[in-house]
Amino acid sequence: MEKTVTENWELDFEWLKVRHLVKDSLKRDTLPDMNAILFLIGIQELGRWKANFTKEEKQDLMHIAVCRLLSYDGYYEFEGRDADGWPHYKALKPYKDKGVKEQEEFLKMKVIQYFRDWEAEG
Repeated sequence: MEKTVTENWELDFEWLKVRHLVKDSLKRDTLPDMNAILFLIGIQELGRWKANFTKEEKQDLMHIAVCRLLSYDGYYEFEGRDADGWPHYKALKPYKDKGVKEQEEFLKMKVIQYFRDWEAEG
């Protein structure tokens, strides 16, 4: 039981570090939530920014982010880009639906991994 508490503390700490990194990088007053971070990862993976994304484009960007994050564990594989430059992923294996809390913690771990990789590249 103690190991789980330690792991949760470490996860919370690393997640908070990522949120502060994004907040400071964007010069915002508040910490971003998971949706905002997924949106930003989607933009990073798209490779370009525009002032106003449509609601559908925002949803697509968040989907791209989730696919990218789940590709770490072999759930998705990058297939390529379409004619407009949008990345596309192919599902390789089903993601076993877990409870909401477990899904959120899993995504947090993948976001932390994504930002560690991003920092290592920079």
